[in-house]
Amino acid sequence: MEPWVIYDGNRVAVYDGLCRLCEYAGKERSWCDGLWGHLLEDKELMEEFSYYLRHHAFLDNMKTAGYSLTDLYVQQLDRFNISRDSGKNTAACNKEEMVLEAFETMAGMRKEPERTTRKWQDGFGKDQIQ
Repeated sequence: MEPWVIYDGNRVAVYDGLCRLCEYAGKERSWCDGLWGHLLEDKELMEEFSYYLRHHAFLDNMKTAGYSLTDLYVQQLDRFNISRDSGKNTAACNKEEMVLEAFETMAGMRKEPERTTRKWQDGFGKDQIQ
């Protein structure tokens, strides 16, 4: 009897989308693989990312310590604006990178919510939450 091969087309599509998004955002392959590992470990995070790839919007069904992916994305935008001292999103603002950072931050929050939210509350806009 030949062994069965289980093929999950959604995971393949999500991995491909993640790799393309990381490439577009200028992320290293190792960073991409790290986020992929988080997605594989967390079914809800995978669902959120899959939804984002299909709709280019956050599903926002998942919250950790009261924060959603939209909250984390807005935090990324605020950090960018503060670092550029522009007060607005310029053409240099790589929103895809900020989306990826929001997912990475959420993965960290899901593992250590107290530590991550403390960093957020103590240094909003000053320190990257990871």
